Amino acid sequence: MDASTSTSTSTPKEDAALSLTLAVVAASQGPLLLLDRGLIVLAASRSFCQAFDLDRGKVEGQSIFSLGNGEWDVPQLHSLLTSAAAGDAPIEAYEFDFGRGAAEPRRLSVNAQLLAYLDLEHVRILVAVADVTDARADARAKERLQRENELLLKEVRHRVANSLQIVASVLLQGARRTQSEEARSHLRNAHNRVMSVATLERELAPSMGEYVQIRGYLTKLCGTIADSMIADRELLSLVVSAQGVSVPANRAVSLGLITTELVINALKHGFPEGRAGTIKVDYVEEAAGWSLSVGDDGLGFPAGPPVAVAGLGTSIVQALARQLGASVAMHDAKPGVAVFVANPLVPDRPLTPLLAAL
Repeated sequence: MDASTSTSTSTPKEDAALSLTLAVVAASQGPLLLLDRGLIVLAASRSFCQAFDLDRGKVEGQSIFSLGNGEWDVPQLHSLLTSAAAGDAPIEAYEFDFGRGAAEPRRLSVNAQLLAYLDLEHVRILVAVADVTDARADARAKERLQRENELLLKEVRHRVANSLQIVASVLLQGARRTQSEEARSHLRNAHNRVMSVATLERELAPSMGEYVQIRGYLTKLCGTIADSMIADRELLSLVVSAQGVSVPANRAVSLGLITTELVINALKHGFPEGRAGTIKVDYVEEAAGWSLSVGDDGLGFPAGPPVAVAGLGTSIVQALARQLGASVAMHDAKPGVAVFVANPLVPDRPLTPLLAAL
């Protein structure tokens, strides 16, 4: 563009700024346009002309809406550029379908920024264009693949839950048939643990999200444990009073397994020989953290010195608590026992040796 393009009222500084802008646009590796207030093209980058098959010599001096065969004459783009030229608002990532003849439409993203020199009468609009067709196609393909994977995972979880229930039934039948009380106890423990995992799978499968409603999950989990281990529900009750909040799925898995271990321990050691009572499971979440508690009004702490060797249940609870960055503590509820799992981790609060009875 020669000096005649500039008005007679422009200053040397404005002419220098405009010349610099024109040089930047011309040298740009990306598709750029420089427009005046009337949306007439003052300069176009070589990459813009190549991308849209335009003769660079015929682009300058035309309205952006008359370029090519009128493919740029999009009503919403017209409105947005007019608003940007008036200084109302820049254009940020406006997308539209750019069609040319029989060719497949391309998806373009447009950004436009008002450039004001020393004299506000000599404003320019810098327009940057990006072809995002492939990126949007990739995003749609990823979304489709994700949906397919979610459906597949849902089916797998459903099948896993069914298989686990079959295994649990076999274990329970074995426990009923064996004559050894020790073997019966081990088989029943295995049955209860398998059922807890099966319940977890059935609860997580419908949601298929990153979060799980914790009260519903713990209620179903404890209901399954009660059905398999409590002979008289009027004599011994298992109550869940968790908050109705959603927690990350990975935390829900760990909390479910911890709850299973603690409830099974309370049933085994707190209520022998048909003793009546209540086991209560509670989950509380606050801004500072969360806590899970399992308490009962059963026999309470056993007499004598604490057990020094950790059982399988203790190892499971400790490992899961560490994964959650939580601490575990057991208290004498008088009557009964209460176990608390809390996050954030409380420094120097070790797992009490009495929990080794798990």
